[in-house]
Amino acid sequence: MTFLNFLISGISLGSIYAIIALGYTMVYGIAKMLNFAHGDVIMVGAYICFYAVSRFDLPPLAGVILAMLVCTVLGMVVERLAYKPLRQAPSLAVLITAIGVSYFLQNMALLLWSSNPKVFPGFFVSASGDTGVELFGGELKISYVTLFTILICIVIMLALTWFTGRTKMGKAMRACSEDKGAAQLMGINVDATISMTFAIGSGLAAIAGVLLCSAYPTLVPTTGSMPGIKAFTAAVFGGIGSIPGAFLGGLLLGIIEIFAKAYISTQLSDAVVFAVLIIVLLVKPAGLLGKQIREKV
Repeated sequence: MTFLNFLISGISLGSIYAIIALGYTMVYGIAKMLNFAHGDVIMVGAYICFYAVSRFDLPPLAGVILAMLVCTVLGMVVERLAYKPLRQAPSLAVLITAIGVSYFLQNMALLLWSSNPKVFPGFFVSASGDTGVELFGGELKISYVTLFTILICIVIMLALTWFTGRTKMGKAMRACSEDKGAAQLMGINVDATISMTFAIGSGLAAIAGVLLCSAYPTLVPTTGSMPGIKAFTAAVFGGIGSIPGAFLGGLLLGIIEIFAKAYISTQLSDAVVFAVLIIVLLVKPAGLLGKQIREKV
């Protein structure tokens, strides 16, 4: 049962990485830029939800919705002010700008909310006080936050797959991903499409922030940094630009990390995760589900 406990914990953590990675992969797939400030949007969403629930006594669902709205607006503002002027700039300029936005958000959080750790409220508790379900006579216990995290991740992945494949905006996003110039000639508003991509990714970041802090309740201004880096790793692992790839990469990364902590070393778990990434990229440079694109010269 210990193995199953570790497996379920890995899937839960991987589901959080997958939700974050979906934001990374959408932005890169359409705008062809790496938004390294995405992890800090997670932190902002968690803080908004924390204060909405603990200070203003809003219901948890209302807190999550408010966090999503704030992060959605934040993502669009960041895209408009920081990234849109660099649309034709070299990739290095965009990367440096993303790192700058990341540090800006962290320092704004320090000024607004201080560096004192906040204990995130427990949302996933039943009316009777139970925090999970027990199986096999109590030998295996699955927390409600684990169940909800896995379920929400699956629902988000399926919804995004449907959205990008069936809706008008989703098809516009796919067209921009293939060729922005051709999409613009066909009447697609490329700027609005990229802004919508940032909005969706940032809204997902708020959900991931709430789930992350529900599972690991300590909240500080740097909460989103390492999960953001690992989620980017998951997106590359699965094949950046691919929604199923981000989902698969996130799950595998979470499972590898938990098993590395359990059976190898807590201190070396991150090294094991990145070592596996390197091995996978040596074998499949485009990631597990990524497509190798040949450029014509």
